[in-house]
Amino acid sequence: MTDYQNLSENELKAVIDSAEKALRNKQANKRKEVIAQIKDLAASINMMVDIYENDKKPLRKGVKVAVKYRHPDDAEKTWTGRGVMPKWLQALLEAGHDKSEFEVQE
Repeated sequence: MTDYQNLSENELKAVIDSAEKALRNKQANKRKEVIAQIKDLAASINMMVDIYENDKKPLRKGVKVAVKYRHPDDAEKTWTGRGVMPKWLQALLEAGHDKSEFEVQE
């Protein structure tokens, strides 16, 4: 067995990369073997199976919410009306303004 303490950083990185590659290959081969076994078992009872591999996580497709309120002096400061009210809007409301003054007109 190799004495990892005596290896340089680059040599250790190469060993790690090689081990990760070997692991991925073994996992891929095992997956292929299991899929073949499943298909053979299904064929033995005159069935056919489709196997779909799902390696990627599903993308979350959210709808972008339109801006409902905008700061009167700084157009970069906006709020959709959802979640916690931003401090800039809280300060303006405490100063006596009405929330409807800051609504975005479309």
